[in-house]
Amino acid sequence: MNEPKGTPRLELRGVSRGFQTGEARLNILSDADFTLHSGELVAMVAPSGAGKSTLLQIGGLLDRPDSGHVIIGGVDATTLDDAQVSRLRGQAIGFVYQFHHLLPEFDALENVMMPQLIAGLDRKTASVRARELLDYLQIGQRATHRPAELSGGEQQRVALARAMANAPSLLLADEPTGNLDPATSEHVFSILVSLVRAAGIAALIATHNMDLAARADRIITLEGGKVVDRVSVAPAA
Repeated sequence: MNEPKGTPRLELRGVSRGFQTGEARLNILSDADFTLHSGELVAMVAPSGAGKSTLLQIGGLLDRPDSGHVIIGGVDATTLDDAQVSRLRGQAIGFVYQFHHLLPEFDALENVMMPQLIAGLDRKTASVRARELLDYLQIGQRATHRPAELSGGEQQRVALARAMANAPSLLLADEPTGNLDPATSEHVFSILVSLVRAAGIAALIATHNMDLAARADRIITLEGGKVVDRVSVAPAA
């Protein structure tokens, strides 16, 4: 999965998205451009309501823009039908949310296996991959525990393993540590960065925590519906 650094994994070209609220229209993204490359970790920091979640949903093919193009690994998703979009999303993109959204009736190992089984992988292979990820994220000893038996940090590490289960080339995270205490947040973010660096994938992480954001390769924000560089920072060690 380690691709040549610099390969574009996510490109937004002239993307606009708005929503009708009564008789008024609220424009969230306006002719926004953004490129995320393999091997690059980008933090997105912007005020609530600026459009972070909208950008992540469009970049993750969970929503379609009103206009513009969303290109995933060289494929223009705006030209695809719903079935093709769903297939591309499952193959290329991993998601991590503020709330883990684990399936409560399944244990940690089964939760990480689930995306692989949906993709058609056999149970034995999916189990091996899931256990490798849980071990890498230092939670393998909790593989047979259900979400309710895990701490918040453990649940989020399982969610991260699930996001990486199908070896995506693009990882999108929406406030992945926003529901954790400061110490646990630091631990989970460090593991996330380590996993992204080791895999050499592209990652876009929305966060309000500037201390965590400073560990990214660069920081972007949203101003007037457009993506702009906020500050350049050195890659995390």
